[in-house]
Amino acid sequence: MGIFYSLLGSDANLRISRARRVPKSRQLENFLRFTRPLSSRSWARSLLASAAASLILTVGFAQNSAHADPLYPVPTAQKLADPNVKGANDWWCKPNAAHPRPIVLVHGTFTAASAVWNTLSPELKNQGYCVFALNYGEKSGVPLLKGIAPVAGSARQLSDFVDGVLAATGAKKVDMVGHSQGAMMPRYYLKYLNGKEKVNSLIGLGPTNHGTTIDGIATLAARIPGAADVYRSLCPACSEQLAGSSFLEDLNAGGDVVPGVSYTVIATQYDAVATPYQKQFLTGANVRNVVLQDLCAADFTGHAALTFDRIALHEVRNALDPANASPSTCWTAVTG
Repeated sequence: MGIFYSLLGSDANLRISRARRVPKSRQLENFLRFTRPLSSRSWARSLLASAAASLILTVGFAQNSAHADPLYPVPTAQKLADPNVKGANDWWCKPNAAHPRPIVLVHGTFTAASAVWNTLSPELKNQGYCVFALNYGEKSGVPLLKGIAPVAGSARQLSDFVDGVLAATGAKKVDMVGHSQGAMMPRYYLKYLNGKEKVNSLIGLGPTNHGTTIDGIATLAARIPGAADVYRSLCPACSEQLAGSSFLEDLNAGGDVVPGVSYTVIATQYDAVATPYQKQFLTGANVRNVVLQDLCAADFTGHAALTFDRIALHEVRNALDPANASPSTCWTAVTG
């Protein structure tokens, strides 16, 4: 309103202030006096003031409309966010100089983010990172289970989520940590949805990069309540993760990686889901493949426990901050 009154000029300011102080009985008289025929200069001021007011209202309406639009990136991302992940999805968080990129956590098949990231997320938050975690891949008529819809559609949801995270934090790129399908599906985003321009690194825990055997999918389904009933007929993502699927052949055609992104794969020999575990590895520039048992032969962690294993999570932190990385050993399982 200060701009509006400035455009009216000092005469109008004086008249308005006087009008506010007079009794109601004289308001009509003052109104008529204020609206008497204007000089050309006063007329120009009034016209300019009217235009300014219209501009202010128009801009305000546009801004409010943009924020109310469901396609606006932050509200869209907020709808995908899992509210039950500790330390994650603080939409006011701003990256700092030590940790300049927000971290996006991506769960795997059947499980929600809150089932796998409540160890890593608060730890990263306490270290000063901005952390975000989404749920994706739901299917109508299949309650509770996540990550079962076609992978390409899940990748589009990931794309929407990353756009919202970048818009909220002001960052140019994110770092991404995924488990199982959640470390393979982002590669579709990187390759086909321009994700390579928005992602600095992809860190995968037990990824299904080159598929798994049907025994591996069946093993995973047997461990998740209700999953065994749907994995064959109602889980397109399951069939797409089978070794030799047309989806994976297309994804891996022309090479495993895209330029400009660094990749870390963290695997365990005792993985009974993404089998055989060697199929998790990637080939290409800026790739580091890690086997937990090469770091600690006494680590017997399987697929589902990778997101809780102290040595695996230490390797995640090393990949996020390579300048301050430290060796992972069996002692890491104690010290973290």
